[in-house]
Amino acid sequence: MSITNFFNVNEKLLEFDKLALEKTKEKFAEIDDITEYNQLKVLSAFIKNGVSEASFAGSTGYGYDDKGREILEKVMADCMGAQDALMRHTFASGTHTLSVALFGVLRPGDKVICLTGRPYDTITGVFGIDEVTDGSLADFNVKYGQVDLDKHGRPDIEEIKRVLAKEQPKMAYIQRSRGYSTRPSLTIKDIEVIIKAVREVSSESIIMVDNCYGEFVEKLEPCDIGADLCAGSLIKNAGGGIASTGGYIAGRRDLIEKCSYRMTCAGVGKEVGATLGHSRELYMGLFSAPHVVGEAVKTAIYTSALFELLGFEVSPTSNEKRGDIVQCITLNSAEGLVAFCQGMQSGAPVDSFVVPEPWEMPGYTDPVIMAAGAFTLGASIELSADGPLREPYAAWMQGGLNFHSAKAGVLLAAQKMLEKGAINI
Repeated sequence: MSITNFFNVNEKLLEFDKLALEKTKEKFAEIDDITEYNQLKVLSAFIKNGVSEASFAGSTGYGYDDKGREILEKVMADCMGAQDALMRHTFASGTHTLSVALFGVLRPGDKVICLTGRPYDTITGVFGIDEVTDGSLADFNVKYGQVDLDKHGRPDIEEIKRVLAKEQPKMAYIQRSRGYSTRPSLTIKDIEVIIKAVREVSSESIIMVDNCYGEFVEKLEPCDIGADLCAGSLIKNAGGGIASTGGYIAGRRDLIEKCSYRMTCAGVGKEVGATLGHSRELYMGLFSAPHVVGEAVKTAIYTSALFELLGFEVSPTSNEKRGDIVQCITLNSAEGLVAFCQGMQSGAPVDSFVVPEPWEMPGYTDPVIMAAGAFTLGASIELSADGPLREPYAAWMQGGLNFHSAKAGVLLAAQKMLEKGAINI
């Protein structure tokens, strides 16, 4: 059985497909090992905390004494290597979740320093980096600073030490994923080096990690190696493609309590919050997450290998160690970027008939094109790709609920580029 039984893909392109699969064998074996470890870790957490059918019952109103919600948060804490956790469908996005954590532990007059350069666009308004907007941290007199990355796009450890020794900030903030930049994502080892540097010179600083796109990519999580807080979205890795919304915060028990007061209200915290029947999908999503993340990482590695063979610049390369599920492909032309996204959309299980076109998206300086045929709107754990129409015309791709269908989407993206003359083979 071949993809050509169902889709029209050039035979020469399929030769590159075979070469890419051969090239990725060793890396795929590594991912299978990580996936098995993480799947057993999650299974152990479910068993340890006594998950039962009763855990899936929904609550209404205030949600007092919702045992399923309480057990779920214990399971999540164990999976993240943390003392405690919040895991709720009421977090509207990853940025909302991070915002709750930041406002939960920072107070007027405190300073937060981002150790990984400028954070991605959606969180800059929360910090109030470019302007002091109503409701931003800056509006509450929380001061922001950052340590820029070095010339290689890596954390500048010596500069981090120098700045933190002088400033002694309330919080040291780390963004794990590359987001939509060309800098490398951070591995757990990278984060461990940063944490060690922080502890050496500013031992009282709260270390918070934006863990979006990074959950279950490696065997350890940030709290396993000494981070005080980590947070992420459930429509990315941690929701396993099943959670339809939500987010989580995990970390030190005292800090989770502070975050819970911001999530609901002071003095009540995590004791309230009706689950409204969403608990089952959050449990199922978390249980499925290690396997789904493994499939997404395989998709990223395969895409990297395929486009390397086709002569394109990719980041990470197919043999690099990864800290997240994001793959960047430099496509060299506007026509190539548009064709890539249109081809990928044509292989989506949802809205495959839609033809993406660049548009003036609010908040962006250049037209942006997006491919995303997902069961859950905006779910980055499902196969998607997008990028701004400006040099070097790079696409940022992530996700893939299962490797076989995601690989088809990637091949159809390459096929469309071939048809448009953006690939020569």
